[in-house]
Amino acid sequence: MTDRTELIESTLDGLAEGVAILGLEDELVFWNRAAASFTGFTGVELLTRAIPRSLGSLLAVESVQPGGERERGGLVHLRHKLGHELQAMRRFLVLRDGLGERIGSAVVFHPAEMLDALPHGEAANEAAGRSQAELEERLAGEFEDCAGGGMPFGVLWIAVDQAERLHSTHGAGACEAMLGKVVNMLAQGLRPTEELGRWGRDEFLVISHERTAEMLAAHGQVLAGIARTADFRWWGDRVTLTVSVGAAQSVAGESLRRLLERAQEAMVMSIQAGGNRVTPAREGQACLPS
Repeated sequence: MTDRTELIESTLDGLAEGVAILGLEDELVFWNRAAASFTGFTGVELLTRAIPRSLGSLLAVESVQPGGERERGGLVHLRHKLGHELQAMRRFLVLRDGLGERIGSAVVFHPAEMLDALPHGEAANEAAGRSQAELEERLAGEFEDCAGGGMPFGVLWIAVDQAERLHSTHGAGACEAMLGKVVNMLAQGLRPTEELGRWGRDEFLVISHERTAEMLAAHGQVLAGIARTADFRWWGDRVTLTVSVGAAQSVAGESLRRLLERAQEAMVMSIQAGGNRVTPAREGQACLPS
């Protein structure tokens, strides 16, 4: 028969958040796998030993008043075993027995980057700028205006080069957090009249009003450069982010469908060339009447 303690430890080890449990003398008595992955320190290195100074802020025990607050949270800074600085969202809980006597403490924490994680479904699209449905509506309006002699427009089709690999190695949560980080960075480089949103599972579309295809591609280069400045970490692993971009400017007489096809084809060409680049779409051709 499985021991109750073993069941509890196995459950805590399966959590995505780091969990540290301290005894009555503030000694570390439990350190789960997520905590080890995030900090680089294994349980074997920490249990029954003095807590390293680099983890002091994370495992600092709050002053406890009888009947006081049972849970406190906030952002703390710590240092990974390899030396680089980390930020974590930390919750501190006082553990008490059935009589209300304090028997220890628990610290539950996760990387600060997880705050950028987007929920699934429509809410995720809204958090990342426009939803695909909203972008489609905006595209239809831009196309009608342009066909009627209005301002030209173009689209930038953007794929994050690391999305597929991150999804397979770290899971959907890591991928969503990374996409949230990228969209926040891209938004910093948008012009006032531009729209940005998710397009499909892990790609983005920007609707732009650059006057020429050359200017659109140059603007794509600016956004790609901004994306490269994103500092994304997941459980202590730092991931360098790059994007592949296809830039397609509208052409008089061309269908909206063909414009999007050209942008996607150019984006795929960027990926096939090794990623981290912007490819102007092939020249569009007007749709001739049948």
